[in-house]
Amino acid sequence: MSNKPFTSLMRFGPADQRFISALGVAQICSWGSLYYSFPLLAEAMSTEFGWTKTSLYGAATLGLLLSGIAAYPVGAGIDRGYGRRIMSLSSLLAGLLLIGWSQISSLIAFYIIFAGIGCLQAATLYEPAFAVIANQMGGDKARQGITALTLWGGFASTVFIPLTEWLLAQVGWRETLMVLGTVNIVICASLYAAVIQPKLAPLPASLLKKSSELNNRQTITWALQNPIFWALLLSFMVYAAVFSAFTFHLYPLLLERGLHSAQVVTVLAVIGPAQVVGRLWVWKLAPHASIQRIGSFVVALFPLVFLGIAWLPPTLTVLISIAVLYGAVNGVMTIVRGVAIPEMLTRHSYGTINSAIIAPSLVAKALAPVGIAMLWVRTGGYNAVLTALFLATLILAVGFWIAVVLRQIVYPDIFK
Repeated sequence: MSNKPFTSLMRFGPADQRFISALGVAQICSWGSLYYSFPLLAEAMSTEFGWTKTSLYGAATLGLLLSGIAAYPVGAGIDRGYGRRIMSLSSLLAGLLLIGWSQISSLIAFYIIFAGIGCLQAATLYEPAFAVIANQMGGDKARQGITALTLWGGFASTVFIPLTEWLLAQVGWRETLMVLGTVNIVICASLYAAVIQPKLAPLPASLLKKSSELNNRQTITWALQNPIFWALLLSFMVYAAVFSAFTFHLYPLLLERGLHSAQVVTVLAVIGPAQVVGRLWVWKLAPHASIQRIGSFVVALFPLVFLGIAWLPPTLTVLISIAVLYGAVNGVMTIVRGVAIPEMLTRHSYGTINSAIIAPSLVAKALAPVGIAMLWVRTGGYNAVLTALFLATLILAVGFWIAVVLRQIVYPDIFK
């Protein structure tokens, strides 16, 4: 796969292109194997063992809760220069756990395995990768690097949902997990070890004094006293819950809407390319627009997704169109989430301050799938679920708009 469609757009040098391309391939594999494969594997395990939807998604909840706990030490560790060690070793362990998952036959063992996978997600997905980019590239190049990485990552669902579906049909869920585990060990761990610098690059002299004044702990203390932090936390926490619930439940939701499994996979497969289209839109049409303006527009589109699913005819064409909209706005939101902290809050200690926002977001991300499963059981369908998700996206939008107002009116000189 050529890296020209992605990194050449960013006008990076050869070393930066290799760095972002390697991270991008690894992120496709990390997201695809550790996150997007779960709903399909859960359906296959439910068929074999007869486990309920609530019990299966309870394991995902436990994993994501532990991911939230692990987020802060991971971010702080990356800020101290241990990014290569953290991401490569975590991918190695994740691969071993996926292989271990392929051998389980009890619900308790499933929960134990997924608890470990959840912790390792905090060290292998976007948040640690963003922190590595911010620390290794710095300045305006960090925003470009984050945007480029999300272009790569947008193909995770496109590659791994059909791949997982095909493997399940050909060899079964146990062998599928062994393949996914091998991908983490051979591809992800190797790439992270090869391209992430073992130590942080020295800070410019102009930042040395500021760095000594704003260490990690001081940054967190300052952030907790800033209302922009809390507004962003609210918005990103609700976004994480909506993203998680929708990702885990879209497959059964579309089945309930009358689509058969092949049509559902078709709908799911367009989300990844749509994410890339949304991110390319940011690069081509809004390269110099503030993240505040981009985010303010994007968060207003999320409610339309759930209104469309709830009220429009559930035909394949309509649902593909809605999936394209969702993919595009979700793709842009990933950039907003990665760049909002240095552009709206603080440019120092990215890994630490980002993890302080991400940790509660991961808790919400953990609780959302099982909460939605319980709502589905109580109401007997996904209509009430769609209503809940629509209301949540309104809170997501309002939270971000409050952060923008605070940044522009109340704290306009925050970086001076």
